[in-house]
Amino acid sequence: MDIVEAVRWSDDGSGVRIIDQRELPAREVWRELKSVDEVCDAIATLSVRGAPAIGIAGAMGLVVSVAECAALSHENLAARCRDVAARIRATRPTAVNLGWALDRMLALIDRHQQSRALLDALRVEATAILDEDRVMCRSIGEHGAELVPDGSRVITHCNAGALATAGIGTALAVLYVAHERGKRLHVFADETRPLLQGSRLTAWELSRAGIPVSLLVDGAAASLMARGSVDLCIVGADRIAANGDVANKIGTFGLALAARRHGIPFYVAAPTSTFDPATARGADIHIEERGADEVRAFGAITAPAGINVYNPAFDVTPADLITAIISDRGVHHPPYDFRLGTS
Repeated sequence: MDIVEAVRWSDDGSGVRIIDQRELPAREVWRELKSVDEVCDAIATLSVRGAPAIGIAGAMGLVVSVAECAALSHENLAARCRDVAARIRATRPTAVNLGWALDRMLALIDRHQQSRALLDALRVEATAILDEDRVMCRSIGEHGAELVPDGSRVITHCNAGALATAGIGTALAVLYVAHERGKRLHVFADETRPLLQGSRLTAWELSRAGIPVSLLVDGAAASLMARGSVDLCIVGADRIAANGDVANKIGTFGLALAARRHGIPFYVAAPTSTFDPATARGADIHIEERGADEVRAFGAITAPAGINVYNPAFDVTPADLITAIISDRGVHHPPYDFRLGTS
C-alpha cells in the first residue's frame, strides 16, 4: 500500500515538513514550517489537520520556533517557550492532542536548567511524540482489524487516516490493517461538508492505498444504510471525554444516530493522547466555530452575501451511541469510564 507520510522533520531538522492538505487532491504540495507564525497559520488554516497530527506539528513547531534561542538565559528561554506554546495552543481549541503535546513539552522546562540542555530535550521529546504516534496508529489498526469482517462495507466520516497522524491513521488504520490481512473491503467516504475532508482527503488517500472507495454525499448515508448496503461505521475523534462522549467532525453525531436506527455497529478509533479524563462529559467540550465564508464561498459563491451561518467544526456523539472505542491499548466497550485514562 502507498500510504502518505503527512508530518515529519525536514531533511536538515530545521523545520516541520507537512503536506499542504488544502491543495489536495489536485496537487501534492509540501511546506516547511520554520517559525511560530508559519506553524500557527498551518494549523489554523487546516494545512495540517487531524487531532494527532495537530499535536505533533504543535510540539515540533515549538522546537523550530525556539531553536535559535540558545543564547537566552534559562528564564528568558522558558518565557519564550510558554509564549510560543500559548500561541500554538489557541489555534484549534477542540482537539485535545494539541494541548496534551504542548503540556508535555512545557513540562521539560523545570527539568533542564541550562538553555542548551532544554533545547536538546525539547527536540528529543517532540521526536518521541512523533515516533510514539506511529506506533499507536499501528496498534489501533491491529486491535480494530479484528472487528472488521471480510467483505465489509464501511462508512467513514471526515479523514482519520495517515493525513491526520504521523502514522497510518486511526479509523483508517483499522481498514489498512484489515486490508493487509487480505480482508475484502469497500469504503464509503462521506464528503464531510463544508470543507470536504472526506472527498478531498479520505477518497484520495484510500485510492492511493488501493482500497476500493466510493464518495458519498453526507445526506445520503442514512438512505444507504436503509438499503442494507452498510455493515459498519468507523470514525476518528478529536477529544474523548471521561464518560466516553466523543467530539469529532461535524456530522458524526447524525451518522451515529442513523447507524443506531439501522442496527449498524458504530466504532470510534483514537490514540491514548485523544482521551481527556479531565473532561467529565461531552457537554463540557469547547466546540470550535469557524468562519462563515467556509460555508458561503468555499471555492465558489454558494449562498447569499452576508447570510448568517452556523459553522461548528465538531459535534459530540453521546457514548450510548458508540458500539466500542478502539485505542492503542485495546477495544473498550460500554459503559465507558476514562477518568483514569484508558488503563
